[in-house]
Amino acid sequence: MTGPMRLLRFNAVASMGMAVQLAVVGILTSALGVDATLASATGVVAAVAHNFAWHVRWTWRDRLGPGTRLAAAFGRFAGANGAVSLLGTIALMPVLTGAAHLPPIAANIVTIGICGALNFVLADRLAFRS
Repeated sequence: MTGPMRLLRFNAVASMGMAVQLAVVGILTSALGVDATLASATGVVAAVAHNFAWHVRWTWRDRLGPGTRLAAAFGRFAGANGAVSLLGTIALMPVLTGAAHLPPIAANIVTIGICGALNFVLADRLAFRS
């Protein structure tokens, strides 16, 4: 698969994952009154699991042959993309919702944008390496 096509697929999956993350954040903060940073971290975990499932089946399926250990691939993906997204979110949410006074959903959109480019490189070079 060509680089531009893989990037397009990555972004399509990321868009769906963003919807998952934002839905979790919205439900937890609005309906249940959960702290924005904790809700965001929970949303990231849900999005990482969602995105891995789609990436395995679509974005990087050409790199996952019969002998591929999905548990190992998930470990690499969660350790790279999950860590970047989770740590970035935990670090940025108090600043964005506190000092910048952004609502939790808007703050999450900012954190997703900041972490997204690095996540593609990590997924391509580490989690789903050929």
